[in-house]
Amino acid sequence: MTRHPEKIERRAVEKLIPYARNSRTHSDAQVAQIAASIKEWGWTTPILIDETEQVIAGHGRLMAARKLGMAEVPVIVAAGWTDAQKRAYVIADNKLALNAGWDNELLKLELHALTEADYDLSLTGFDADELTDVMFAELVEPKEPEEQAVSSTFEVSVSCDNEAEQERVYELLTKQGLKCRVLTM
Repeated sequence: MTRHPEKIERRAVEKLIPYARNSRTHSDAQVAQIAASIKEWGWTTPILIDETEQVIAGHGRLMAARKLGMAEVPVIVAAGWTDAQKRAYVIADNKLALNAGWDNELLKLELHALTEADYDLSLTGFDADELTDVMFAELVEPKEPEEQAVSSTFEVSVSCDNEAEQERVYELLTKQGLKCRVLTM
């Protein structure tokens, strides 16, 4: 019978062995994002290892720990798992997270609340283009053409924190065929 891992322990980073056939990749930029999240929130998810200290889940977190120069990290030992169980979990751990979706309206509300709190949105893992797409989605959704052409003019005011964000929003809106003008205050 397989035992389910429960107890959090600590292990030396240098002793942990990445699974050589891990099919999930981690770019330097993504490892930097993980490292930034560890700096911001601490260690929130232990690395899953087997009895030989081979990593089953948490390769990116291990890479971030090395980047941060950490000596030890929290781990959970998956004792008694078969090789097939370990191999399958290496894949499942990554794929199951990808199968989730987003409630875009709630996401937009949360991101706007973080913006109002002057929180660094880069820590959420979204890049600037993704943030712009989510936060200003209602401005760029194409409308179905009406049977009769109607001439309308709408004025929308968008407040940006800095010039770079202003440029991204301007580019996004003009790419959608909207006429824009930039006002500085």
